[in-house]
Amino acid sequence: MKQNWTYKKIGEVCEVKTGRLDANASDEGGMYPFFTCSKEPLRINTFSYDTECILVAGNGDLNVKYYNGKFDAYQRTYIITLKQDISDVSIKYLFCFFSLYVETLRKKSIGGVIKYIKLGDITEAKVPLPPLSTQSRIVSELDLLQSLIDKQKAQLKEYDTLAQSIFYDMFGDPVENEKGWDVKKLGDVCAKITDGTHKTPNYQDSGIVFISAKNIKNGYFDYSDCKYVSEAEFDELDKRCNPRYGDVVITKSGSIGDCAILDAKFPVAFFESLALVKLKDVVNAIFFKFFFRNQSVHNKYIKGKAKGIAIKHLHLIDLKSVDVILPPLSLQQTFAAKIESIEKQKAAISKSIAETEKLFEYTMDKYF
Repeated sequence: MKQNWTYKKIGEVCEVKTGRLDANASDEGGMYPFFTCSKEPLRINTFSYDTECILVAGNGDLNVKYYNGKFDAYQRTYIITLKQDISDVSIKYLFCFFSLYVETLRKKSIGGVIKYIKLGDITEAKVPLPPLSTQSRIVSELDLLQSLIDKQKAQLKEYDTLAQSIFYDMFGDPVENEKGWDVKKLGDVCAKITDGTHKTPNYQDSGIVFISAKNIKNGYFDYSDCKYVSEAEFDELDKRCNPRYGDVVITKSGSIGDCAILDAKFPVAFFESLALVKLKDVVNAIFFKFFFRNQSVHNKYIKGKAKGIAIKHLHLIDLKSVDVILPPLSLQQTFAAKIESIEKQKAAISKSIAETEKLFEYTMDKYF
């Protein structure tokens, strides 16, 4: 496929410069996008550029964006535009190239706490250049796949909104408790509430899965980046905190106040950043997860209780004091059944997203 393609350095076909403004130049109500190194642009009331371009964050996250119009940019943001005499290169095609090449830029980044990339890392990058018509076809193909992924992800958000709506319809606001449900402290409706080990284990290359707060993301467990401990050490850790399938788990450090239901059917051990909650029979775990992740509950019991400056922490005593509404168990179970049905739909969509993303990655690798 690439036999008749040419290869050129980005510096041969593009002008590459950086923005000139400090990050604090933003204005929340500004008319124009203000591109910094964050994924989402800020706003600003002035513009220095009016062009079609690619923007590469020069430090931090090192993300890539495409934009066409008026904007301004932070001094560590690279602005990539086509040279005036270049007519056989599509800027959108180059954006597709950089969307993959950003991984190489991350590997090339240097520095201590905050990594950054040099101008030469961009200008010396070699891009395969097929005829302009082929570039347009590749862009259309990738745009179609990305559009499908975006629609599928939007469906997931719609299901999440539906689940929250069902909760409010059945139980009302859990803090206002306008439906007059019985209320008890979390500590009173738990058979056990504790946290994981307070000492750093001796990590192994394999063994028993050891997880922390970073392994809970938006109400679900993510086991893709786990550490491991030996079976002997696990036996010791399990005496303090014995997590089992179906237990409720709450993050108490870092991204505090997230709540998930343990779905691992294999042994796991916890770090102190996780609180283990073994509920009594009066509370359904799925109902409790939605109760605890409710924004009203978070604002009242989590937002103001967290201690610490750089890293926030929740204490078990604060968790035990949370007021939990207690609708009849049968009603909680009815809610849980509805949520389980929604989760099956979400699982099917998530599988489809994974397959489409795999096809997208294959297509990117094929062309770039």
